[in-house]
Amino acid sequence: MVIALDFDGTCVTHAFPYIGKDIGAIPVLRKLINNGHKFILFTMRSDMPIVSSDDPNIYCFPGNYLSDAVNWFKENNIPLYGIQTNPTQHTWTSSPKAEASLYIDDCGCGIPLMFDEKFSSRPFVDWKGVESILIEKNILKR
Repeated sequence: MVIALDFDGTCVTHAFPYIGKDIGAIPVLRKLINNGHKFILFTMRSDMPIVSSDDPNIYCFPGNYLSDAVNWFKENNIPLYGIQTNPTQHTWTSSPKAEASLYIDDCGCGIPLMFDEKFSSRPFVDWKGVESILIEKNILKR
């Protein structure tokens, strides 16, 4: 199964432009890989040489933010099947939405979240809860 993964708040805590703290995604992601599943990194992060916005809430400094996330996967020995897109979908669609069978995102309806003010100022994915759902749906073996 191809699984699209958000990054900030999903694989790590929210800390953009930095890489957030570990929230327990790594062992579950490795189990999924070992069960034959593939990941597409599907994130708002991008490598930006120039940034401009009139919105004061937008972080307006250039950086290699997507590359930082990709490197997190490499450093944690979690292979990516695709980055922002499914590598095979160009043969049958020009849609910018990455085609996947499952999307794991902290903004997804029904995704179990945790909140710990001492750890992060925003909610983040509860990977023990996600793992339970994946086992219940027979996507992940115990």
